[in-house]
Amino acid sequence: MLLPVQVTFRHMDPSPAVEARARELADRLERFYDPITSCRVVLDTPPAHRHKGGPFSVRVKVTVPGDELFSTSDNEPEGRHTDAYVALNDAFDDMRRQLEDYARKQRGDVKRHSVPPSPAT
Repeated sequence: MLLPVQVTFRHMDPSPAVEARARELADRLERFYDPITSCRVVLDTPPAHRHKGGPFSVRVKVTVPGDELFSTSDNEPEGRHTDAYVALNDAFDDMRRQLEDYARKQRGDVKRHSVPPSPAT
């Protein structure tokens, strides 16, 4: 990665352990697409849940040459993201899939459906 991973905490106290996990997951993304230029991770919890913990929201923005990819863990069912680590894993799993798809498109490995021949009339 050309730029260091940026991890931001919103509406919550910073956690060195959660930040370390986010950096570890970000470093793993290079296995799926190597020329990643930057990665930003934002962990957030709604202000109403500040003292109770969760549900956590994680947004990941990855910049690759010529494009930006975004992933979020906001779309999960209520109760699943009461653990910051689960929310992180879900957001990074989604980003991994996006990077794999992006790499396939860059290589030209995207499957194209052939058009069946039309019957002679």
